[in-house]
Order: sequence, then structure tokens, then C-alpha cells
Amino acid sequence: MRDEVRTFVVEQLADMNYDVEELDDDTTLGPSGVDLESLALADLAVRVEDRYGLKFADDESEKLALMTVGEFITMVADRAAPNSDNS
Repeated sequence: MRDEVRTFVVEQLADMNYDVEELDDDTTLGPSGVDLESLALADLAVRVEDRYGLKFADDESEKLALMTVGEFITMVADRAAPNSDNS
């Protein structure tokens, strides 16, 4: 599941015109990493929600900016795993 989520997230970041060439699990989503601003983070969150049937709480957006790509992927995979039977 984690590999599938990673592929999806990287594809979405590339689709949003972010450079994914040097992206790894230790790259932060926010400043000094991918450098997603709040609207881009919201866009990524919505894409992940739509794809995996998840819902992020409104107060999670600040936490997302501080996460690394690997932490975000693990969180999505963990949340999506119980729902994976439905997809």
C-alpha cells in the first residue's frame, strides 16, 4: 500500500508542477523541501482524499507542512489500509 501511495503522491506533485527529481522520504512538504504553500498542500490533501477516501481534519494542514514526504505517505497508507478492501 505504501508504494502505491508514494507513486500517487509523487505523480500528483509532478502534476502540480513541483520538481520531484530529488524527492525522497526525508524531504519536507513545506518550506526547505518541496515548498508547498497552504493552497498547494490543500490541493494535494484533496487529491489524496479523493483517491483514497480519506478525510483530513482542518487543523491538520499546519502539521502536513512540517511532515516529510515519507511521514505523509505513511500516514496516508495507514489511514487508507482499512479502506483498501473497498477500492
